[in-house]
Amino acid sequence: MSSRSIPGILIALLLAVTIAPAAAAPASPSAQAKADIVFRNGAVYTVDRVRSWAEAVAVRGEKIVYVGGNGGAAKYVGPKTKVVDLQGKMILPGFQDAHVHPLWAGVERQDCFLYELETKEDYLKEVADYAAKHPRDTWIRGAGWSMSAFPKGIPDRRDLDAVVPDRPVLLYSKDGHSAWVNSKALAAAGITRDTPDPDGGRIDRDRDGEPVGSLQEEAAANLVTKLMPRRTPEQTRHGLRVAVEELNALGITSFQEADAYLDDYEGYRMLDVYRDVDRAGGLTARVVLSLRFDPEKGEAQIPELIRARRDYTRGRVHAHTVKIFQDGVIESKTAAMLQPYRGGDGDRGKPLIDPETLKRIVTHIDREGFQLHFHCIGDAAIRQVFDALEAARRANGVRDSRHHLSHIQVFHPDDIPRFRDLGAVANFQPLWALADDYINDLTLPILAPETHRWIYPIGSVLRSGGIVAFGSDWSVSSANPLEEMEVAVRRADWADADAKPFIPEERIDLRDAITAFTINSAYVNFQDDRTGSIEAGKLADLVVLDRNLFAIDPNRISEAKVLLTLLGGRPVYGDPAALGN
Repeated sequence: MSSRSIPGILIALLLAVTIAPAAAAPASPSAQAKADIVFRNGAVYTVDRVRSWAEAVAVRGEKIVYVGGNGGAAKYVGPKTKVVDLQGKMILPGFQDAHVHPLWAGVERQDCFLYELETKEDYLKEVADYAAKHPRDTWIRGAGWSMSAFPKGIPDRRDLDAVVPDRPVLLYSKDGHSAWVNSKALAAAGITRDTPDPDGGRIDRDRDGEPVGSLQEEAAANLVTKLMPRRTPEQTRHGLRVAVEELNALGITSFQEADAYLDDYEGYRMLDVYRDVDRAGGLTARVVLSLRFDPEKGEAQIPELIRARRDYTRGRVHAHTVKIFQDGVIESKTAAMLQPYRGGDGDRGKPLIDPETLKRIVTHIDREGFQLHFHCIGDAAIRQVFDALEAARRANGVRDSRHHLSHIQVFHPDDIPRFRDLGAVANFQPLWALADDYINDLTLPILAPETHRWIYPIGSVLRSGGIVAFGSDWSVSSANPLEEMEVAVRRADWADADAKPFIPEERIDLRDAITAFTINSAYVNFQDDRTGSIEAGKLADLVVLDRNLFAIDPNRISEAKVLLTLLGGRPVYGDPAALGN
């Protein structure tokens, strides 16, 4: 690992050329082109092709008009220009989250919110308190419990019965792949020992075959969620606005909504919510919508996807991506693996789409010019997705598709170079690349030992020549890019400076971590020609931090604070005047 205390000017000489495409040509200054705001005396890490450093940035309207030394910025200062002396504070391109669920995160905050709690006892107390405060709610719903809080990751309906015996309860897990329900909810849905597992889902049962109150994957959870009261339009719009404000406060200016349903979801249409909030001026970020592909509808839904791309690509919203789920998660043994899970009967998990069918679907969607965004966690699912992308290339030829695979937890090492070979992007969620309770208690014990070395192999993908982008999967985990970058650099818990690294061979340097959250995520979002680096002519999507990340110890990266976020030159978090002169 390289030192983080080297002065910025020396670091600039050491940094390698990026794999990302070149940005727009610099704009020519003129006597009339005075800036609205000039930042000077900053540690400006541009993330341009040569990873250069600068001292000053000038912004006029929506765009950057100058990047360079303090002296050159003087010509952009006029009577009305706001000049901000950063006194060494850092400027980076606005962060871009390549896989996130803001709408759900915002809506969930209005429910029984369990994300900040850790134990079963804490969950039950919160549920009881929430139920007492909402006596008129016919259902209690919420999200945020952790599988690691329960034996084998399976919660029990009887615990919920004890605190809410009179109404149905449904609580989604943090990862969204499991639902915890009480007996009232099971009864409302008619789920008994005789109810078969739905395709793509599982009803967990005790030794006698009785449902225990844990429903795995959306197919099983939907047996209950379809009965719940619908959300109101205002609840959903408010939820999105609140969530985007929270992302802006973390320095995020662009993101890819990872799962945009075409059909109604709990009473609202996600595409309409994004459109309506954008029209009202409340969408303070650039958004790519990943349109969910429904395996039950198959290729018959592709015309509907095409219509959605046409109808919802407006303003700051672009709907040019299709999301495909190929498997579930390891902890519930629903991820598709090449080797059987340990302690079972040879179970390897099951792909959600038959691999040969997946090839046909991917080839068809690719032919229609969509970007594809895959959920694939197990090494078998990852291989199946690569095989499908290879089939699409053979059929359709090579184009600028920028398909990306997200989560990608466990690899067979032979598949790592296929990112480079197929022009696909590795979309990692770096906050998970540490030895937490999930990994130690739920993941490693059920995986074949030979797979352990290849969990979240971020460094190996980079060394193979693959493009790496980062996403948070918020609200599954924190949306804070600084925490996520620290984990990627250290492979250890950002909150524990003494934690040992998990698979230290897969650590990456800070330069690559920043790249993954800026220009490479901009590349995934088809925005790299306009955003993702600090260059004259690009949009002024910028973030100001209270310290230079390259000048501090790696275990303090997460302590840095966002002071200001600009979207197209306009503050969406913080105030330039508060940064001092």
